[in-house]
Amino acid sequence: MKAALCRYPIDRLENFDAWLAKLDRLTRDAAAAGASLLVFPEYAAMELTSFQPANLRANLHASIADLQQWRDPFLTAHSHLATSLGITILAASFPWRQPDDSYTNRAWLCTPDGQSRFQDKIQMTRFEREQWLISGSRSLNVFDIPGARVGILICYDSEFPLLARQLTEAGASILLVPSCTDTDAGYHRVRLSCRARALEQQCFVLQAPTAGSAPWSPALDINTGEPAAFSPVDIGFPSDGILASGPLPTDSPWLFADLPLSRLQRVRSRGQVTNFNDWPRQLLVTCSHTPPVP
Repeated sequence: MKAALCRYPIDRLENFDAWLAKLDRLTRDAAAAGASLLVFPEYAAMELTSFQPANLRANLHASIADLQQWRDPFLTAHSHLATSLGITILAASFPWRQPDDSYTNRAWLCTPDGQSRFQDKIQMTRFEREQWLISGSRSLNVFDIPGARVGILICYDSEFPLLARQLTEAGASILLVPSCTDTDAGYHRVRLSCRARALEQQCFVLQAPTAGSAPWSPALDINTGEPAAFSPVDIGFPSDGILASGPLPTDSPWLFADLPLSRLQRVRSRGQVTNFNDWPRQLLVTCSHTPPVP
């Protein structure tokens, strides 16, 4: 399987048609390069606020409320591209209003058969929780796509190993990590977590970040990071567990990675170490305080 991970450039757009044209061009470029799985970043859907009036954009809560008018066309556009090109697309996550008027950070997975299913972010950062008032989910899902089963850990979720473990125990061989970070520290926290999850669960972990500056947006003002694909650290895989990584050339936002899925089961059972199978042993260990001997 060939995956394409987008270092999504945040642009100031004039209208929804301009956004559609950008999405169409990026998606077709990745598909033309042979990718069957495309990953867009966390909160790149906030780019749609660029054609709101300035006073509306400046009010974060009013801005995401107004954004809801585009959520159905947004999803339809991704679903149409997935079916027409015969690919799987993880759309940029979107602040999605719930029936009780609360919001979740939702990422939609669109598959070639016309299905669209979603994963809501579990763990909220302080900014999301305290300023956006976005709620975290309590439910993880795995999704079957052509050739693999995948799970989604949205940005901060990747920093919690038990979430990744639940997904891989449910059969996910690929974890998709869309991210949006405004500091180098935030970017590296997610990147290091992705590498650790790939090592621990002996699976593939794919990170796709937002990029560039958007001074017109209180939510997307600064964006840092490079896309990367991580693998187990064992025989048959790169010795550092990095299948592919930026920085990218300036003429393309896509990082491509070939995922040798057939090797995963072999390394889990016959690798130098068997992290995935040995995981339960740590749960049997007890810890106590031993006072010093007089």
